[in-house]
Amino acid sequence: MADTDQLHQQMRTWRRHLHAHPEFGFEEARTAAFVAELLRGFGMDEVVEGVGGTGIVATLRRGSSGRAIALRADMDALRIAETGECAHRSTVPGTMHACGHDGHTAMLLGAARLLAEEGGFDGCVRFIFQPAEEWGRGALAMLEDGLLERFPFTEIYGLHNMPGQALGSFTTRPGAIMSAEDNFEIVLTGLGGHASRPQAGAEVMVAGAALVTTLQEIVSRRLDPADTAVVSVTQFVTDGTRNVLPGVATISGDVRSFDPAVSAAVEAYMRRIAQGIAYAHGVAAQVRYTREFVPLVNDPACAAEALAVATGIMGVERVSVAARPITASEDFARFLERVPGCFAFLGNGEGSPPLHNPGYDFADAILLDGARFHAGIARRRLPA
Repeated sequence: MADTDQLHQQMRTWRRHLHAHPEFGFEEARTAAFVAELLRGFGMDEVVEGVGGTGIVATLRRGSSGRAIALRADMDALRIAETGECAHRSTVPGTMHACGHDGHTAMLLGAARLLAEEGGFDGCVRFIFQPAEEWGRGALAMLEDGLLERFPFTEIYGLHNMPGQALGSFTTRPGAIMSAEDNFEIVLTGLGGHASRPQAGAEVMVAGAALVTTLQEIVSRRLDPADTAVVSVTQFVTDGTRNVLPGVATISGDVRSFDPAVSAAVEAYMRRIAQGIAYAHGVAAQVRYTREFVPLVNDPACAAEALAVATGIMGVERVSVAARPITASEDFARFLERVPGCFAFLGNGEGSPPLHNPGYDFADAILLDGARFHAGIARRRLPA
């Protein structure tokens, strides 16, 4: 049996090393090399690098069953300058692990070591270390690189830490648990000029201000109140200056929803509003609307299995069914479009700074819980 105290210490060392050396999506060369070296040292049957760019798939087989499941962690960091003062703070200016992917990687490495040393399952476990989750591109890159054909599996499971949730508490739910994310960019083009003579041109500032305000009516006045959606304008950039009225304004943001029909309705209303406001102000509007993340929908049977495993490891008092989905998005959803599975949350502490915050840090105290959950899923779904 593995020494769990020693394993926990190892995972903490791995996690802090990864935190100190973050890499952005599809740039995780050093991270991938570190992960692959450890996996080979654990005695995996196969470790394949370069899947979907910088992704890794490791395979561990025991017994004679032909069944296979997958466990997934993400490896990429964010373009955020760390403000925390921890000893393992980022050594890469402007880049940090502000979402805990360093912890997710360390937890899955711990599970790989546990299962390699102890077994306890009959079949094949695929350990997927995914690049570029934050982009919403890494899962697709791995799938397009033949992930399911080269490394077949029938179920997939993943974990994400959750600030604001009690340390070490476990939550998931059947069905929708995370939203889709769409991005939009609206460019207004008119004729700028001197701030003292607005009547001489067709400036875009007033039109843009009206557009920002009216976009909020899509959710409050255009959609069915029973439909969940969030429309957020996050940037308003013009070519104006102190005494110059702008001739070009770019307004961008994102949309969250759980239903493709709601996403389509939001896009249609957005295009209509943009063209109408542009016409009323004598300017032109161009709308670019893209769909970056799909809704993350857990398989009910897999969610029940995940809850059962978590309860056996953490105790009933630390495990609960989430009452409602959240409007954040996750690239793991792309895998669930192809095979059933479950995504769950592990509490990072009620006092933890939020995800994507420059002062965030992953809670090392939950590393062992995550590793034991991953290993427990493998043993329950591939019983010896």
